Amino acid sequence: MEAGYDSLLHDKTRSSRIPPLASGVTERVMTLTQTTPPTEATHWTSAMMAKVGGISASSVQRIWRAHGLRPHRVKQFKLSTDPRFVDKLRDVVGLYVDPPAHAVVLSVDEKSQIQALDRTQPGLPMKKGRAGTMTHDYKRHGTTTLFAALNVLDGTVIGRNMQRHRHQEFIRFLNAVETQVPARKQIHAIVDNYATHKHPKVRQWLARHPRWTFHFTPTSASWLNAVEGFFAKLAKRRLKRGIFLSVVDLQAAINRFVIEHNAKPKPFTWTADPDKIIQAVRRGHQVLDSIH
Repeated sequence: MEAGYDSLLHDKTRSSRIPPLASGVTERVMTLTQTTPPTEATHWTSAMMAKVGGISASSVQRIWRAHGLRPHRVKQFKLSTDPRFVDKLRDVVGLYVDPPAHAVVLSVDEKSQIQALDRTQPGLPMKKGRAGTMTHDYKRHGTTTLFAALNVLDGTVIGRNMQRHRHQEFIRFLNAVETQVPARKQIHAIVDNYATHKHPKVRQWLARHPRWTFHFTPTSASWLNAVEGFFAKLAKRRLKRGIFLSVVDLQAAINRFVIEHNAKPKPFTWTADPDKIIQAVRRGHQVLDSIH
């Protein structure tokens, strides 16, 4: 009667059904979350925290959500300890950003132990309201290793499947690349520190082919090699859900994927600032040193 007819259209303001937390509870939960749990566990759960804090699990989850805490998640990292990290980084990034004239820049690596997996039972197709299915177990039919060289300038890939990934197979792959690159071009190959790439026989091969120059990425910095992006694309789009009845079937699928990729290649473009990468690595080392 006091507010009139319009007051019937809206609920009257009332207190929340969830009682407010006592003072200091939020700070205590945040502090405990960043410590080791008192039980034999690696991280806190909402139920564990609720029992210790004397509040409900939903209250713990609201506190974590409001302050951006995710104790159930962890991110992996690996800092390079290469003493020449800065020099190698600038060398490789320089090839990406400003490649030499009359030269070909290749990002070279191998994806080893690719398994030819067959499922024990046929899966069901996707339909409305249900995702496609696949059995968790599988049959192994052997493995193969893909040697690949990504042309940074045009995005094409030269790929060869090998049974093993020794220096003998690596030299065979280098010979295959040698025949496909025009003779008048210098070749700058970006490779990681895998022992096969530094084998004495490989060094002898490089001495006999003076137009080749190897540029090594820093240790524990395979993310700097552009061909890793192609490997990730191959694994995600063709291998992860693939069903292969034999190694030959697997190799044929990989070869078709490479051909399809080369039909519409995209040049590799480097966008990250190397100075910011160097600063981030230095901050990481400072944090590790402070912990130790």
